[in-house]
Amino acid sequence: MLSSPSQAEDVVQDSLASVWLTRHRLDPDKPIGPYLTTVVLNRCRDRLRRRKVAGFFGLSDDDGLHSIADDLPGPETSAVSREELNLVQAEIARMPVRLREAIVLVTIEGRSQAEAADLLGTTEKAIETRVYRARNRLKERFEKL
Repeated sequence: MLSSPSQAEDVVQDSLASVWLTRHRLDPDKPIGPYLTTVVLNRCRDRLRRRKVAGFFGLSDDDGLHSIADDLPGPETSAVSREELNLVQAEIARMPVRLREAIVLVTIEGRSQAEAADLLGTTEKAIETRVYRARNRLKERFEKL
């Protein structure tokens, strides 16, 4: 969602701290996973909004968006070259938030369309359409290369 591992880690930590501080309000009969995912998604949206406002006013975007990736090969990058992975990440970062949320939840996190629909407060059909559009954007972008 944020195109930066360090920002993502910060958002997760902030979200977990927030949930911990308000844990007395949680319903013990409901599963915690979907709730935590919703909190993290909302924090990501907040950070993206702040980034957009800062860009609009010409303020520096000094939150590590253009950080350099680690050059050490990991298990995730063994099948895909570093350059291709960076291009895909950059293209996902340019997508509208609704498409980005859907493709991250369904394709990257491996959630079902029903789970993603519940988390985002929409229908399965809407998630299906968003994932389809996001994949088509990626396909069109990389067919040109």
